[in-house]
Parts: sequence; structure tokens; C-alpha cells
Amino acid sequence: MFTGIVTDVGKLLRVEDRNDGRLLRIGTAYDAAGIDMGASITNDGICLTVTDKGIDNGQNWFEVFAALETLAVTQVGKWQLGRRVNLERSLKIGDELGGHIVSGHIDGMAEIVDKKQTGDQITYTFAVSDAVAPFIAKKGSVALNGTSLTVNDVEANRFSVHLIPYTVEVTSWGDYGVGDSVNIEVDPMARYAARLFETLGDFRK
Repeated sequence: MFTGIVTDVGKLLRVEDRNDGRLLRIGTAYDAAGIDMGASITNDGICLTVTDKGIDNGQNWFEVFAALETLAVTQVGKWQLGRRVNLERSLKIGDELGGHIVSGHIDGMAEIVDKKQTGDQITYTFAVSDAVAPFIAKKGSVALNGTSLTVNDVEANRFSVHLIPYTVEVTSWGDYGVGDSVNIEVDPMARYAARLFETLGDFRK
């Protein structure tokens, strides 16, 4: 489990495309010695398993593998060397829950259709598929590229979020503009509530 609070912005150092997926090496400020093999780290909101780690010329890094299913539902397959990646390590017992519960399982893509910048603050408007839109509520939570954000407004399949200067500074959000797509994970509570209503409806038939 994660909280959507980005704790490092990594850098894509190496890519190896294979017939079963894609190997990614991410440079990080995390101490490689403190990263367990098999640990879960979200990369732009995608929960991936650490398969290797090390330090080269003072640069800590870890490697993760994105399987074909991950490539199919995200844009990991298009990531280029040098890309900045929002990172978060998994929760430990006793950690502060600063954002909201995030699983690292992506529900789809959200396309940026508008970007308004006022000083160091940014308001983004996104468009999502009809399958994802019902799970997004005004003042509710959503994880976008691994960042826990509060929804400002919702209209049909579009919604907006506002990023304060601190969030822009400690994440990769300043890199994105109109036309870019990001990973979206809806609030798990919304999914469970929808499933509950669906199940109750089946019982009443």
C-alpha cells in the first residue's frame, strides 16, 4: 500500500525491451542499501517490484520490470531515457498516512486538456474514459502519476486538480503540458462503493 505522497523524483537511466516486457533502471536518492530485493515501489503511480539495485559512480539505482499487461494499460512502453519519475516506497506499520490509500494498480489514463499556471501554482484539467469518470467526485481523492490530489471540479468525463508550489517542486508535474497523458488510480473506496451497489442491485433482481 501507498499514500500518494511522492518521496523522490527518480530518473530513467536504462531501458531494455524484451519480448515479455520492459526492464527499467531508475536513478534515485534512496539509499540502495536500504532497498530490499522484491520491495514494491510506485513509479509514476505504478506498483513495480525491485529486481536489482546498486550504486554506480555515487548514483543509487534500482531496477524494476514492467510486464506486458502493465505496458498495455500505461505509457511505460513510451518512456525515454532521462524521464523524471515520481517515486514512493511502500508503507510500513506506523507510517503517517499523509495522502489517501493507493494500491499502485492503474485504472487508466488521464489526458491533460488544459493547464493554467499562476506563478508557481498549476491547475490541470483532465479528460478520462467513460469507464473511469463515474469514480471521480468533487472534493474526492485521485492518484495521478502517483501523486495524491484533491479533485476541484467535475463535469462529465473531465475534472480538474490544483497543485500548490510545493507539490510542483517535489514532483515531476512541471514537466507536463496539454496533450500529455498520465496514470490515474481512482480512490479505492469509490470502487468498493460501486461494487457494493452493483451487488445489491443483483440481489434485488
